[in-house]
Amino acid sequence: MATFLYKLGRTAFRRRRLVALLWVALLALAGVGAATAPAATSSSFSIPGTEAQRAFDLLEERFPGAGADGATARIVFKAPDGGSMNDAAPKAVVEETVAALKSGSDQIVSVTDPYTAQAVSRDGSTAYVSVAYKVNGMELTDETREALTQAGHAAQGKGLTVEVGGDALQTMPETGAGEIVGVVIAGIVLVITFGSLVAAGLPLLTAIIGVGIGVSTITALANVLDLGSTTSTLAMMIGLAVGIDYALFIVSRYRSELADGRTGEEAAGRATGTAGSAVVFAGLTVVIALVGLAVVNIPMLTKMGFAAAGTVVIAVLIALTLIPALLGFAGDRVIGRKQRKGAQNPEEAAKPNAGTRWARFVIRRPVFVLLAGVLGLGAIAIPAASLEMGLPDDGVKPVSATERRAYDLLSDGFGPGFNGPLLVVVDGDKATAEKTVTTIKRLDGIAAVTPATPNKAGDAAMITVIPKDRPSSGATETLVHDIRDATGDDVLVTGATAMNIDFSEKMNDALVPYLALVVGLAFVLLTVVFRSVLVPLKAALGFLLSVVAALGAVVAVFQWGWLGSLFGVEQTGPIMSMMPIFMVGVVFGLAMDYEVFLVTRMREAYVHGERPGEAIVTGFRHSARVVTAAAVIMIAVFSGFIGMSDQMIKMIGFGLAVAVLFDAFVVRMAIVPAVLALLGHKAWWLPKWLDRALPNVDVEGEGLAAQDAAADRKPDLVKA
Repeated sequence: MATFLYKLGRTAFRRRRLVALLWVALLALAGVGAATAPAATSSSFSIPGTEAQRAFDLLEERFPGAGADGATARIVFKAPDGGSMNDAAPKAVVEETVAALKSGSDQIVSVTDPYTAQAVSRDGSTAYVSVAYKVNGMELTDETREALTQAGHAAQGKGLTVEVGGDALQTMPETGAGEIVGVVIAGIVLVITFGSLVAAGLPLLTAIIGVGIGVSTITALANVLDLGSTTSTLAMMIGLAVGIDYALFIVSRYRSELADGRTGEEAAGRATGTAGSAVVFAGLTVVIALVGLAVVNIPMLTKMGFAAAGTVVIAVLIALTLIPALLGFAGDRVIGRKQRKGAQNPEEAAKPNAGTRWARFVIRRPVFVLLAGVLGLGAIAIPAASLEMGLPDDGVKPVSATERRAYDLLSDGFGPGFNGPLLVVVDGDKATAEKTVTTIKRLDGIAAVTPATPNKAGDAAMITVIPKDRPSSGATETLVHDIRDATGDDVLVTGATAMNIDFSEKMNDALVPYLALVVGLAFVLLTVVFRSVLVPLKAALGFLLSVVAALGAVVAVFQWGWLGSLFGVEQTGPIMSMMPIFMVGVVFGLAMDYEVFLVTRMREAYVHGERPGEAIVTGFRHSARVVTAAAVIMIAVFSGFIGMSDQMIKMIGFGLAVAVLFDAFVVRMAIVPAVLALLGHKAWWLPKWLDRALPNVDVEGEGLAAQDAAADRKPDLVKA
């Protein structure tokens, strides 16, 4: 592989104008496609194989036009202190609002009058108008949303407290300035690392081009492939991080090759052949982890994984082709003045750097470093034992949001379970439905049960059950299972709350098979790369430690509220159901990046005759500074998403940022060298039969070392 990539890098360097033109053309083509593609009209969420999904499917079949999976909204009214919503003046305001809503949009299925639908609290302080729509929240037009908010605003200022809630207000997540700050920090780190504005700008430029192509392609295909609003955000998050990192490693190796006296073209070929090989395998681990999300069998998650994986593939291709081409334009400007002076002063260049000093410290005290790292991450991981999972609802929104205030008003006026009603669907006649109502009323944990509402054909009915406890409580989950156990197979429980419960259970069930698939495939891949059994095993165990510690940090901040105000968490709640399996997938791929980049340099030194301890020091001397910069950049990029308004994106950004922090600086920079120092030669042991069976991918560049020594090594750098 190294020889092939070496030739590819040299070709891209020579044909740099053509290569650059092709990538710019691809970016323009993707941009035109995104600009001309119809807007995505659907962002459907389904969980195949669950009872909640079967119930939704039955509703669509038996109650056509009812908008079973359509958006809903509630306009909540609260009377002033001492007043009642049953008084004449509040009644008039509510009736005006109902009339305005009915005439406000043709996407509305129904608008309920609280005085005929028993939607007034017992003390008369609170009432609400329910609005059902034909389509889901992402398909609502701006005019429909405007009509809803205007109806709420019109009712305000008339002596009543009025708030609007429900998923009808769902919009694309608002992006803050955090992402821009992350990119700016990345640029600063690159300038400090390289000491050259040109060298620092190349990774940023290529990463932005790659993300631009990836996100534009996702936008162009969003309508056709039914891609959700968070798909492009995830692709941007991961694509930007790995795009910068992959380019960073190749540019760094190019500078190293120039320092050894090679020509620009030869240095580009060598950098692509060696660091490029590591980029390919690092990218493969990320792609495996993201594509493996399909194992969960949740379409939304599968699409997110495939879209992000496509962006990673683009980042790898850009690193292997566009980076060498741009290096041809940059010439010797990728080396800063300070570095050039250092190269001219052999004594200065020979001084041990921080990576060398740290590696020597770890080799002297491997047991201490290993215990400190494992015990430290173990302590941070303790909160993960209290993990509670669910999907975020309006209750976790900031108190400044009208959805959150509407949620609180309903909870105060009607009880905490009112925000999480259960929808029971009966596949049977009227007698079966009435029997079901009687059975449900006997169960514990129920605040109210509505009479059955049959369909026109009389062969199905809907029943609404209001739990006593809040939607995310354990008691509500128990109630859902009790209803399912007490009724027959012709009775199905659904609704947002039941959907969340089924989703969480499905994610839990898929976690072990997903781990086995991803870790197993990556173990095989790393065995091929490192020609070792123990090194991939150590890499996998270190990853598990870092990801559990990251989950512990997520629980502490988002569930327990520790330092919540620092990260903009105004309301604690359960951790998003997909968070554990999602973090396993993404963090595993990213963690293997650092493993590949750091350990391949050690393996390269060991293969060329250095002792195990010397190889560790050599690996850190050449790679520690760059790996550190790459980790800081990735942390900065992920941290930028903490500033987003969407709770899910905020949680993902925080989780990935702390996971990279733990994995890069504790596991890869401390635990890994400590374990390798303790293992010595055994770290690189591979059974002879397995050595013969595995393909030789030549990541260390042995094929390049054997090439004709007559290659031009004069510092004849090509200028732009």
